[in-house]
Amino acid sequence: MFGLGFSEIIIIAVIAVLFLGPDKLPSALIEVAKFLKNTKNAISNVKESIEQEMNVSDIKKEALAYKQQLFDAQEKLEKVTNTSKLNAGLRSIGDDILADIENAEIKKSAKEIEQPREKKEEKDV
Repeated sequence: MFGLGFSEIIIIAVIAVLFLGPDKLPSALIEVAKFLKNTKNAISNVKESIEQEMNVSDIKKEALAYKQQLFDAQEKLEKVTNTSKLNAGLRSIGDDILADIENAEIKKSAKEIEQPREKKEEKDV
């Protein structure tokens, strides 16, 4: 205990008997035992607190990892959604272009139909 050998403990005990005397020695040993017990309890409490803090930090790291995964998934979803919106926009533009082409073809066809009428009317006049 505390790196003391048996001979060192005996020397300390003899010195304690000489200085404290046989009357005060038992109460002094009780006080020393209480001190060592309280010290041991304090050390174990500190050890438990440190272990709890380490567990909390591990849980925090896991939570941050999950949070990062959620952000990554959200970014992927936004990319897919933006791509869908872009595709929908392109489809809309394509539909508008097709509609314009169809309208132009209809107008062209209508002009072609009207031109022979005009020529026919000119001939009739």
